[in-house]
Amino acid sequence: MTTDEHLSVLLDEAVGGLLQDPDGFYIDGTFGRGGHSHNILQLLSPKGRLLAIDKDEQAIVEAQARFGSDSRFSIEQGSFSELMNWVEQRNLVGKVDGVLLDLGVSSPQLDQAERGFSFLQEGPLDMRMDCTQGETAAQWINRAKEDDIAVVLKEYGEERFARRMARAIVGERAKAPIETTLRLANIVAQANPSWEKGKHPATRAFQAIRIFINNELTDLDKVLQQALEVLSVSGRLVVISFHSLEDRRVKRFIRRHEKGDPLPMGVPITDDQLNKRLRGIGKTIKAGDAELERNPRARSAVMRIAEKIA
Repeated sequence: MTTDEHLSVLLDEAVGGLLQDPDGFYIDGTFGRGGHSHNILQLLSPKGRLLAIDKDEQAIVEAQARFGSDSRFSIEQGSFSELMNWVEQRNLVGKVDGVLLDLGVSSPQLDQAERGFSFLQEGPLDMRMDCTQGETAAQWINRAKEDDIAVVLKEYGEERFARRMARAIVGERAKAPIETTLRLANIVAQANPSWEKGKHPATRAFQAIRIFINNELTDLDKVLQQALEVLSVSGRLVVISFHSLEDRRVKRFIRRHEKGDPLPMGVPITDDQLNKRLRGIGKTIKAGDAELERNPRARSAVMRIAEKIA
């Protein structure tokens, strides 16, 4: 898949919700293949700046090729959970005008069989967003205890048949190591007694293993708190989630900071003493019919926008 064929989800809605000041400093927390960054740069003035972040080495190469000559643009390789470090290096804590987080896996990652994310294509069972470090999905699957596999499938994939699948994985790896995507997908599918219409029976299991391998939910919790600290007052936080585990965390985070500090009932305190720091902007946003027709992968996307108020 070429860059031109990669479709960023909720592109106009995300950039429109994010960018309030064309002279401002913005962060694209998940560069992917640069769709959101491209639109942000188009709207920035010569004074505006954009910092992009991505774990994926291919994304870094793409970013440098497309935007390396633009003095307004810079990119860092790593997890967005390191956001605070990069903002501190630029002396911009409390001065960031917007943070955009487009969560999940990019289309190029899914479409490249050798990355190991897809249960529809044969490839090595890797699943790392940063292929230069960390344990692969195959290494973990072939060493983990049955109980640990079941917990990951249940907690990160919300898989009803996590125990059955874990048992099947351990049984099959005793015959030969599980090293490819289709072998794992077939093992999981055969252990799934209730296939959902329109959904591959290995969907939740692959999601769970990918989230675990890449530490996605822990990183999300970290970056949300850091984003709140680096934003300026009136700065925007825009988050696009692709499954309920992510969206619930984002929703809880925004609501927690809309309500302010949790206090015991009956404590005499005025509303302005509650340390409310965020204001939700509008309702949740989902892809419209026209976008879904162009890009079916957008069907699970949910976008939330919040503005820092203190």
